[in-house]
Amino acid sequence: MRTKLTSTLDRARATFTEFTAGQKAVAIVGGGALLIAAFLVFRWVAAPTYAPLYSGLSGADASAVIDELETEGVSYKITGNGSTVMVPRADVYSTRIALSGKGLPASNDGGYSILDDSSLSTSEFKEQTDFKRAMEGELSKTIEAIDGIQTAVVHLAMPEKEVFTDTQDPVTASVLVDTKTGVTLGDEQVQAIVNLVASSIDGLDPKRVTVADASGKVLSSPNDDANGVASTRAKAVEQYQSSVQAKIQALMDTVVGPGNSSTVVTAQLDFDKAVTETNEYLQPADDAPPLTSSETSEVYSGDPGAVDETGGVVGADGDMGTDTTAGDGSYSNRSLTLDNPYGTRNERRESAAGALQQQNISVAVDATAAAAIQPEAIKAMISSAVGIKPRRGDTVEVTVVPFDRSAADAAADALAKAEAEDAQAARMEMLRNIGIAGFIALAILLAWFQARRRAAARAEATEYLVEQIKADQAARAIETAPAVAALEVAEETEEDRIRDELLDLVDKQPADVAALLRGWLVEPRS
Repeated sequence: MRTKLTSTLDRARATFTEFTAGQKAVAIVGGGALLIAAFLVFRWVAAPTYAPLYSGLSGADASAVIDELETEGVSYKITGNGSTVMVPRADVYSTRIALSGKGLPASNDGGYSILDDSSLSTSEFKEQTDFKRAMEGELSKTIEAIDGIQTAVVHLAMPEKEVFTDTQDPVTASVLVDTKTGVTLGDEQVQAIVNLVASSIDGLDPKRVTVADASGKVLSSPNDDANGVASTRAKAVEQYQSSVQAKIQALMDTVVGPGNSSTVVTAQLDFDKAVTETNEYLQPADDAPPLTSSETSEVYSGDPGAVDETGGVVGADGDMGTDTTAGDGSYSNRSLTLDNPYGTRNERRESAAGALQQQNISVAVDATAAAAIQPEAIKAMISSAVGIKPRRGDTVEVTVVPFDRSAADAAADALAKAEAEDAQAARMEMLRNIGIAGFIALAILLAWFQARRRAAARAEATEYLVEQIKADQAARAIETAPAVAALEVAEETEEDRIRDELLDLVDKQPADVAALLRGWLVEPRS
């Protein structure tokens, strides 16, 4: 094994020495590039994956954590302007537990853990201060759990409660948030922060929570009622206008082609909340039975002896009245009262805010693209598509005008020129890479042909040398030994051994072998 390895190395060294200067340079550069690539790949594979151990550390906590990691021999990285410490992913939890056992980081363990050191000797002021700090820490952790928020700081103003007074200073809160790069908090997320803080503190009105970002922009303030309502209404109007505009623009792009029309929509929405109540009495059916009925009858019988000569009747007060019914003065009366079941219907309607009051649409169409289209046809299509109601005051205006396309043409030319330059650069780079690859392939091919030619010449010289040695040995064997038969039997084995020895001799001492061959060629035969 050692002999073969030595022989292989010697052959490689001899082959390298036979290369030209250019071939040696290519071989050295290629071998170096392969070694560097292999080293980089090995380093990339062997490098551990780092994960955050702690984030948002103060300077003192970061220094203490780093000192402890160096003492324990744990590799680490520092990112985030020194506030984030990263360790190999496999060591995150074990390292965190070990550091927690040593009380690190000291100031990062906020929240309710502050209350762990309370005792009977703690003053009332310290208890209130610790409680406020604990609430601030817990709220900061809760807000940081929202997606997109990197750091949150909460400050609470909790006035002391007055017992013997009717007035009480309100509780207020301020929240400062630092978002991740490229993240912007939406209105819903800001409102979520406000509700979280207000719901966590007793007596805190959501209107008294102020939220600001790291750039100093106020996201929510105590005076944000009117501004917030106006902003909400403006967004609703903008969303409606954008929706209608997109619908009309898609229709126009289909009719006249993209870029040949422009649409503007102006809408008015009704944000007033109205409640309408209606009471209606229903006529009962003819066959419906009455709910209640009452009947009254009155009968009076007169005195027959109280009849005067003229047939009059003496009344109770002594007046004489005319008898219209009977000569004996009797009287009868009957009345009937029925209560019919009239029905009632009560209706209460509450109109939702944001109803459409009026919309005005203006469409400009390029004269070249709309040469064969009537504006009235376009107007009819738009009216039908978005539901135009003239009684409501809706209007649609379609104007056919020539478009100014100089800027678009200049931009298209610049874009085409840039694309052509990029394509030319890509072609030049491809040609350069092909040239370099072709040069390297040609150099390797030339080196291979030259090595093969030299190997063939070496094999031919070795074959000639073997034949010469065999002839010399045969001549000597005829002169010195009669045992020709034994020599013929062992000739093949001896020939292989001699060939191997000659190959090693040619590889190790090519100059001596060449001199020997030249001597044999010029030596006269006897």
